[in-house]
Parts: sequence; C-alpha cells; structure tokens
Amino acid sequence: MSAPTRTETPRRTLGILAVSYTTFVWGLVPLVLKEVDMPTLAFTSWRLWCGVVLNVGALYATGRRLRWETIRLCALGGVLFAADISITFGAFRLTSVASASIIGAVAPIFIAIGAARWFGERMERSDLWFGLACFGGVALVAAGSHDSSSWSLAGDLLAALGTLSWTAYWLYSKRARRHVGPFEYIATVMLVAAVCVTVVTALSGTSLAPPSGLDWLWVVSIAIFPGAIGHVLVAWSHRHVEAWLASLITQCVPVVASVSAWIVLGEPLTVPIVVGGLIVLAATAVIVVRVARREADEPAESSLIADPAG
Repeated sequence: MSAPTRTETPRRTLGILAVSYTTFVWGLVPLVLKEVDMPTLAFTSWRLWCGVVLNVGALYATGRRLRWETIRLCALGGVLFAADISITFGAFRLTSVASASIIGAVAPIFIAIGAARWFGERMERSDLWFGLACFGGVALVAAGSHDSSSWSLAGDLLAALGTLSWTAYWLYSKRARRHVGPFEYIATVMLVAAVCVTVVTALSGTSLAPPSGLDWLWVVSIAIFPGAIGHVLVAWSHRHVEAWLASLITQCVPVVASVSAWIVLGEPLTVPIVVGGLIVLAATAVIVVRVARREADEPAESSLIADPAG
C-alpha cells in the first residue's frame, strides 16, 4: 500500500490507537456478560437503548442532526449489528470465554475475502491454506474445551454464526462510512438495532422489565466503554486505517478475553485451547499481512487510506 501522506499519518496513527483501545475493552465484555442475571435478549435491548441515548445525545450535542436520508442509508448496518450483538452475547453466556472468543477470531478471514471483493484488497488462493489451518485451530479449541463445565456446543455454534454476522457488519460499515460521518452512522445503527432487538424480544415473550441491582451497572458500562466509545472510534477509524490492519489489531480480543477469564473467572486454559488459539491467531495474522504486502506492491489499486470521503 502506498505510504500515507503527512496529513494522513497522524489520523492513521490515531485510528490505530482507537482500534487498540476498542480491542482491549471488547476483550473484557465477556467477563461482564457472565455476571448478568437478565435474559440475553432483554439485556441486549436495554444495552442498545442506553447506546441510543448516549450516541444520539452526542450527535445533537455536537450540532449534528439525525436525518431520514442518513437513517435510510445506514439502516442495514443497524439490522446487522442487532443480529451480531444478540448472537455474540448469547454465545459468551452459553459457552466458555476462550472457546467463543477464539472461534470469533476467524472473522478476519471472511473480512479479507469480502474486502478483496468490495474494496480492491487482494487475496490469493494460497491464502486459503492458512484459512484451513485457522479452522483446524478452532476445532482444536473446541475439542480442548469439551470437558470444561463452562463449555456448550450451542454456544460454540452461536459463536461461529457470530463470525458471519460480524463480518457482514464490519464490511457494510466500511462501505457506509464513505458517505456518512462516524457520529451519524453509530447513532443510526444504535437506533435501528435497538428497535429490532426490542421487537424480537417482545415477540419472543421475554420480559423487558428494567434491570435491577448490578445489572444496571453492567448495562451502562457496556453501553459506554465498548459501546458508545468503542464503536464510534472504530467507525471513525474505518476511513483512516486499512481493513487488514484493523482486523489484525482486533485479533488480540481473544487473548484479552481468554486470559481475563482465566484470571477472574477461573476458566481453564488447557494445552489444546492454547495451541489451537495460537494457530488461529497466527494463521489469520499471516493472511492479513500477506494481503498488506500485496497492497504495498500495487499502490494504484489501494483506495482504503485515500478514501473518497477523506
């Protein structure tokens, strides 16, 4: 990829720091979810409505307005986010943190494939060998987690489905951010996602009673730190950091999550889990670095840093 200009370099550096912060706080979310007593859909609904208040409030506080054209353009992002957050929260509450987070770590492979198709980033067939190694690592993690009391097949399947929902949301967000600012985009996503999850929760017969006790703390904490702050930072970084690099940084989420769960929750880190996790991280890292090198060799094809929207 071509070297960033002097005006691009500071924003790119800030974008990398933004993704790094978000990676850390996202890694801590599973620990919070293990402490929640509310049904998953109800918790997700309240977390999203807190996000609506925070993000729409920030939007209007900065003199911006939420317009119908913006909602129409970004609504699909809200639907995808609603699906992803519901699936991911469910996975972490059902299965072990290490298993769910490492399974989710294969998402950059799908992101790289999608980026090659929609953003001009190159991915060759030889990369698929590393993709197969990645899936082999996931299988090893699942096998190593099988005897753990915190493991669940249903949770692992949800985590696998979550890799697809996250990939769809990530790629759509990068495309949408070419036309919409980060505050407008996240505010719209939160609003649409909150409506979607609330409707599904009500139709499922799940109680939407307000949180009680510490659940209020967990709802607000997730809404603020990994939610309002984290997602705005990632949305802003989409226009300044290459998709491959941001994906590589977020590969540290499973490390933060697994180690934190081991320290705080006492979830075991067996040899198969550690080895499988290292295989997953290494294989996906190789893929995104190979993509980066090919982009560096063909600067004319790169359009990620020099985004039309700036």
